[in-house]
Amino acid sequence: MWNNCSVFNFLRRIFGSSPTTLPGSPLEGVAAEWLIVGLGNPGAKYETTRHNVGYMATDLLLSKRGLRLEPVPGRKALAAVGDGLAFARSTTYMNVSGEGIAPIAAQLGISPDHIIVLHDELDLPPGEVRVKLGGNENGHNGLKSLTEHLGTRDYNRVRIGIGRPNANQSIPEWVLGQADSGPEFEDQITRAGEAAALIAAEGLAKAQNQVNSRRRK
Repeated sequence: MWNNCSVFNFLRRIFGSSPTTLPGSPLEGVAAEWLIVGLGNPGAKYETTRHNVGYMATDLLLSKRGLRLEPVPGRKALAAVGDGLAFARSTTYMNVSGEGIAPIAAQLGISPDHIIVLHDELDLPPGEVRVKLGGNENGHNGLKSLTEHLGTRDYNRVRIGIGRPNANQSIPEWVLGQADSGPEFEDQITRAGEAAALIAAEGLAKAQNQVNSRRRK
């Protein structure tokens, strides 16, 4: 793994802080201070699985802002920009998410400490939401790919608890199983989206104070 954000800086040198984009790109002529990324797998087969809660929370944010993700020519990603916030989703599977996201960040000139990643978290129980900067990936392949391609672990994370499976079920079966439904799950997804928006608006410290101090009822 390259250190000291070397991969990100290399990509940024290639694309520049305000690169020329292909016609029809949602990144054409826009500027953003933050990049919000939802992790998940593409396709209807995975749409409502636990591994896709990051997609769900990001989609809610987009809906509230009247934004829609669109393909980015030449990139393995979908993106949208509005009110200084960029949103992105890789069009690859989870385990190579960084291939789509790192070039988007570099193209927009957004450093890793201004990237907010929403993802499922085995080490938190269902219903819980936590935010943090950096740390280990704890076996999460989507985070591993982002770390590899960004060249650092120091990006913001909104951790959406899905709990761990029982002894009779493997982790892949669990994360690719159907997510919970109902008011409690909807509240969790809403809070995850709000946590990402709070980081962008008020900074990580305030988000940690508000989000991490809240416990599931």
